[in-house]
Amino acid sequence: MTRLRLCVPFFLIFIFPHARAQHFALSRLFYPNATLRADMMADANMGNNQRFGLTRTSFNAIIPLRSEVDVAFSLRKKLDLRARHFLMLANASQINPSINSTITPDNGYKTFSAGVLMLQASLRDRLWIYGGGLGLTESNETFFTPQPFFWGGGARMRILGIHTQIAYGTVLIYNQKIRFVPVFGINKRINKQWRVSALLPFRADVNYRFNEWLNFDMIGAFDGYSGGFQQVTSVEKMLRRSNYQQVKFSVAANAHLFTVFNVSLEAGLGTFRQIRTFNAARENLGTQNPNIAPFIGASVRYISSKSKLSSQFTRKLGFGESGINW
Repeated sequence: MTRLRLCVPFFLIFIFPHARAQHFALSRLFYPNATLRADMMADANMGNNQRFGLTRTSFNAIIPLRSEVDVAFSLRKKLDLRARHFLMLANASQINPSINSTITPDNGYKTFSAGVLMLQASLRDRLWIYGGGLGLTESNETFFTPQPFFWGGGARMRILGIHTQIAYGTVLIYNQKIRFVPVFGINKRINKQWRVSALLPFRADVNYRFNEWLNFDMIGAFDGYSGGFQQVTSVEKMLRRSNYQQVKFSVAANAHLFTVFNVSLEAGLGTFRQIRTFNAARENLGTQNPNIAPFIGASVRYISSKSKLSSQFTRKLGFGESGINW
């Protein structure tokens, strides 16, 4: 169980590869919780008298499915003790880009996705994370341009000390095309106030814990979206697909309030931004590069009430209420 306890920080990192800043105590992995978030990026010039802005609202839920511990014997009659924890992840988002361009969706995109993760710790196989999920992005103007996506992968975790863990693995991602993405993660507690966490190439985070209910983050993250829409002319309706990518740097404050609520405020800059538009044959119709722009975000997480049995279980494992910020 000690190994299981130490690898949970990386479990959180893999749950939220594009997570927004918000304090996340380790014990909440075992309780259903939901997060409502809103982001707004200011309009920025991208040449030819065109501007680009973005607003996004999202709902995320974590639903623990099952925790189990079992004993097995190998063919060589060696004892193996395994602990597993299963989670279901769900997301629904509304993305509204503001583009005064001739090639643009009229009403933005909606996205739905679901996935399952399994954390496994055993004496023989050590520590592993496995997961997979699928989703759909669709423009609000039609139901005939769906953009499906899915992901799946696994990662090995190693414990270098009570305050240091690393992980490495590969994620298979399909979003218009298949990609194999190698990942490397680190979770390093420097002292009681400071912690460094990263899952490259997606996110890096430096967390400062001010007190029991307030902490701060300095964040670098890769973000974006991909969706389909129709370009309507007087002659025909043509299928189009749009990709948006950005790198974000931000600072966030997270407050834990009234036991069941966690509130986060975030502000920063989006840079290295790029918009690409494709036709149905995946031919590039244009690439645009909006300038650097500021953004702000706010979120509220609700954590369900805790039963006496679950509280005793997480307390004995050492999860408690003080955890990594995610």
